[in-house]
Amino acid sequence: MKILDKYIFRNFIYTVIFVLFVLSIISVVIDYTEKVDSFVSKHVPGKEILGYYFSFIPFITAFLFPIFVFIAVIFFTTRLTAKSEIIAMLNSGMSFNRFLYPYIWGGVLFSGILLYANHVWIPLANKKRIAFENKYITFNPIKSGADMHFRISTTEFIYLKGYNPKGNDGYNFCYEVIENHQLKRKLWAETIKWDSLKRQWNLNAIQERTWNGDAETYKTYPTLQRKFGFTPADVVEVVEQKQAMTSEELRAFIAREQHKGNPALNVYKVELYRRSGAPFSVFILTIIGACMASFKVRGGSGLHLALGILISGAYIIFMQFSTTFSIKGTLSPLVSVWIPNALFAGLAYWIYKKYKG
Repeated sequence: MKILDKYIFRNFIYTVIFVLFVLSIISVVIDYTEKVDSFVSKHVPGKEILGYYFSFIPFITAFLFPIFVFIAVIFFTTRLTAKSEIIAMLNSGMSFNRFLYPYIWGGVLFSGILLYANHVWIPLANKKRIAFENKYITFNPIKSGADMHFRISTTEFIYLKGYNPKGNDGYNFCYEVIENHQLKRKLWAETIKWDSLKRQWNLNAIQERTWNGDAETYKTYPTLQRKFGFTPADVVEVVEQKQAMTSEELRAFIAREQHKGNPALNVYKVELYRRSGAPFSVFILTIIGACMASFKVRGGSGLHLALGILISGAYIIFMQFSTTFSIKGTLSPLVSVWIPNALFAGLAYWIYKKYKG
């Protein structure tokens, strides 16, 4: 690495660290002002609040990391441009491609850091953050769905019209056994409730039909106690639990839920693919920022920063827009995550060609 490469690379690293520090502090202050009433009303110990923010900072930093790096690149490159240092480098015979080398190295470095953090470090921090928020901030940390269909074994299937996680009870319950594409047994219950001591289900107003060849048996019971291959944990969802799972845990969860026949998994797949897509955006935005800020324009650094914030906002909007189509619609989670990267990669190439001249 030559002297100029080291000079640019060092400025890149230092500015990113500075921007991360400043914007993280601002994020903490904003979050604290929003939650301070809850802290006071619930008499949260200062030690726990401090521990919460030690886990909150990695979360918010990783979430906004591509934007932070982009702003840092524009900020320090604009300073180099204002002092005519970049013009001197290019006039000395350095090609524009060669000038971008330190930015490429820096982009790859920070992309790799975010890739590792997203898959391993950030979920571990989120476990503590979410536990704290569920204890002191969030009043309803679990939710359940309606019209739930899932499989508990290769031949057993469950249906619940609705489930109340607070009372651990549901209604309109149906249990089916299907073998060789034939219905062998079907059991209905008006209500079902979990007995946490015996770890079994208590059913009320039961009807049961069984088939053995052409013979059919019909029975009714006022109550019935039975163990099935599922527990309340299989029919309730902890809010934001996807953020607290490492990628290995998230893949295992998705595979397990797919086996059960859970159709509402796009939100988890989006989270898994986002962890790899976001680091790639760091590299794309680094190249865009380096190209944009490397030439003088009227308006100076203010215009560059304004354009940088505009592009950053556009990236976030595109990401939210595309992932919403996946979570609420039929768009593939993988495609939804990579659409913004593909669009901004095209923008990066266009800006690169324009400034390369």
